Amino acid sequence: MPETIEQYVTRINSYVAGDSPLDILSQTADRLKTLFAGIPDSLLRQRPAPERWSALEQLVHLSDVEIVIGYRVRSILGADDGAPIIAYDQNAWQRALNYNSRELVPTLEAFSAARANNLRLYRSLTEAQWNKYGLHSERGKESVRDTVRLQAGHDRNHLRQIEALLLSSAASAR
Repeated sequence: MPETIEQYVTRINSYVAGDSPLDILSQTADRLKTLFAGIPDSLLRQRPAPERWSALEQLVHLSDVEIVIGYRVRSILGADDGAPIIAYDQNAWQRALNYNSRELVPTLEAFSAARANNLRLYRSLTEAQWNKYGLHSERGKESVRDTVRLQAGHDRNHLRQIEALLLSSAASAR
């Protein structure tokens, strides 16, 4: 049975625990570079099952999410409270944008640059800006703080998935 929106938010937020979301976000790019270093292209693109994403597809997803979250935060900050936040179908993006055909290095570079830019913004926010909120089309009221916390948990979720996938792929390649 698929997760409800509430279950998803609870699970993703649990990955942050008591850690600083900004600390988590600031470590992700280097962690990704380390995880993907020296991994053969065939393992990057290998899917564990036809409906499951490869490690590369997960990285491309993280890169696209970085753009989406940056836009959402800017939309909230640049409008009155209650700005609409539109959900998107990540699986449709994965298929339509052909994630598994992307190249590793440019994707890592794009993610790193967008993440650094977003972190500069987040570190400049006032308390009032952290509390500004939009209305997510699936999750409802979501402050900038909520959005960034979910982003940090989302990072950890995908880092764990990528680690497990790369370890499993490497073990089966032996």
